[in-house]
Amino acid sequence: MQAILPIIIAGGTGTRLWPLSREHYPKQCLPLLGNTSLLQNTLERLKTLPHLPAIVICNEAHRFLIAEQLRERNLAHNGIILEPAGKNTAPAIALGALHASTLQNKKTDNLDEIDPLLLVLPADHHIEQAEAFCQTLAKASTLAQSDHIVTFGISPTHPETGYGYIKVGAKIKTYHEQEFDSFKVEAFKVESFKEKPNLTTAKTYLNDKQYFWNSGIFLIKASVYLSELKQHQADIYTACQNAMAHSQQDLDFIRVEPNAFHHCPSNSIDYAIMEKTLNAVMVPLPHAWSDVGSWSALCDISDKDKFGNSFKGDVININSHNTFVQAENKLITIIGLTDLIVVETKDAVLIAKKDQVQQVKKVVAHLEEKNRIEHKQHREVFRPWGKYDLIDQGEHFQVKRLSVKPGGKLSTQLHHHRAEHWIVVSGTAKITNGEKQLLLSANESTYIPIGTIHSLENPGKIALEIIEVQSGTYLKEDDIVRFSDHYGRR
Repeated sequence: MQAILPIIIAGGTGTRLWPLSREHYPKQCLPLLGNTSLLQNTLERLKTLPHLPAIVICNEAHRFLIAEQLRERNLAHNGIILEPAGKNTAPAIALGALHASTLQNKKTDNLDEIDPLLLVLPADHHIEQAEAFCQTLAKASTLAQSDHIVTFGISPTHPETGYGYIKVGAKIKTYHEQEFDSFKVEAFKVESFKEKPNLTTAKTYLNDKQYFWNSGIFLIKASVYLSELKQHQADIYTACQNAMAHSQQDLDFIRVEPNAFHHCPSNSIDYAIMEKTLNAVMVPLPHAWSDVGSWSALCDISDKDKFGNSFKGDVININSHNTFVQAENKLITIIGLTDLIVVETKDAVLIAKKDQVQQVKKVVAHLEEKNRIEHKQHREVFRPWGKYDLIDQGEHFQVKRLSVKPGGKLSTQLHHHRAEHWIVVSGTAKITNGEKQLLLSANESTYIPIGTIHSLENPGKIALEIIEVQSGTYLKEDDIVRFSDHYGRR
């Protein structure tokens, strides 16, 4: 079988699962179904499919978050490509295809690996029966090897207005059905792609067996994708080629040339290629699938009690039915609720009817319009060295709890408008405070005056926990002058 190279599209910014998903901590990084994130699940789902280490494509702002997720699960990869701006799926896949061709040319003389099959996967989907999913991909690879562009469809179970649809034509006669553990693998010519419909149209699609939900999963040769893109949308091809030709390697990251990528049009693979090509085929996925695109969708695939309730966290329920509650930090008590969604985080609470959860995007837009920060980040903020939690604040002070992972190091820096007082709670802190070098342990502290160059690192084997008290006239994060940084931040 020709080499399969997963291209993981992890560039979402997260609005539909607010308040759990934020711009700086998007849906694909959340452990919504168990203890691992959707991104981690996407990669681990492929363990029975012979494949090369994946290429991951994400926003530059999420680079350390994505890298840490891969490190946590020891997931090998062939590079993390950083997009300076989101340009939709067609350019993202082009970056992956160009990198894949260069990558394999350096490593092998095997023509199958020089031109791998790209398995394009969104990082935030849920698919049950992982082994059966991999068997379907393996069988569909014979179509991709013969230069078809394979997309995967889902038989609709209800009139969904939140998904795009694929209309299929005749079954491909030369593609014989194969039995894999009681399900059949079939293939059909793609007739057309349909936008997200209204409810009346969605009901029509449900009753017409020619329509499938569009999963956004594709299998295609790298050379075929680039050839189709060059033919149908040459401006995207040229911009991405220029951006990758002048890219730079930075640790595990591949930084594309920002000016070239800025001139790239924004377009989806559906519009750029799939609606124009003559080589598109669709293979149905006969497995439970969800894009986890709303709180009601997450509720649908979550475990439930005999009354249809799904509870996560510390929840007390009295006489409620068909209700989803996610409690992150506090005890949530509910009485007599029906068909509701309740989500609690450290700084926000969402309460919504299940049939109204698509309106969450309007809440996010309102927060943005009012220049609030709750749509951007959580009270708990992740950094490459660990994380901090803003536990209290006032007019001229704020208090954070810093957690620095073993080996983690904050940049050498100074602040013009604030002083800081660090108190070690647990672990060992190696601190530079002006001209002084300090090694502090639990219950020890140091004061850093305004304008003093300082740094903090954890030289130990366990997490370093510190209480940081900031005081001054200006306390925003942009009051920082970095002199050196372990992670290449500027």
